[in-house]
Amino acid sequence: MTKVHVTTTVNGEEVEFLADPRETLLDCLRDKLDMTGAKEGCGTGDCGACSVTVDGTLVCSCLVLGVEAQGKKVETVEGIADGEELHPLQRKFIEHAALQCGICTPGFLVAAKNLLEKNPDPTETEIRYWLAGNLCRCTGYDKIIRAVQDAAAEMRGAA
Repeated sequence: MTKVHVTTTVNGEEVEFLADPRETLLDCLRDKLDMTGAKEGCGTGDCGACSVTVDGTLVCSCLVLGVEAQGKKVETVEGIADGEELHPLQRKFIEHAALQCGICTPGFLVAAKNLLEKNPDPTETEIRYWLAGNLCRCTGYDKIIRAVQDAAAEMRGAA
């Protein structure tokens, strides 16, 4: 099968790779760009472990073809921290023990960041709704919700 040349921006950096037309964005990120933060939990878009944003829209990268990233801006969990400085969401996930095995954590962080970019002061209901596409089998959701609430407050300067 003929490979397709893809040029895209990932976490603010222009990258190029060759992709099989049937290859998922998740596989391209992990296997071609060595960005292993997004995880394949289900491969069917049900768990959210592979969540990334494409042009600001939250997507399951297991359901997007790598060739669809052509000319787009992709943001992954690797792009959340500012250099060595953790993002408030990352710090709050640690403080609230909102992670355990780590499979779901990258997807939750990407989804929560996307929410807070669109709505910096979400209600608990809005957070739960926004994160409903992410599944966790280890921690339960209360710690995750509290971490997002605290991060939102800190980012607004209300903490």
